[in-house]
Amino acid sequence: MALWVEKHHGDAGHEFIAAKIDHLTRDGEEDGAKLWQEVAHRYEQLGERTSHSS
Repeated sequence: MALWVEKHHGDAGHEFIAAKIDHLTRDGEEDGAKLWQEVAHRYEQLGERTSHSS
């Protein structure tokens, strides 16, 4: 999922993920919010990987 976000949202991925977490949290979808928090963590790792390889 993190790769999909990176591919489709690029640098705006952080905002996309934050909006998903916010929306799911407001709707009481705790499991969905936790899933997207994990995606956020993986997305951060992707950014670290690409910045080290540059």
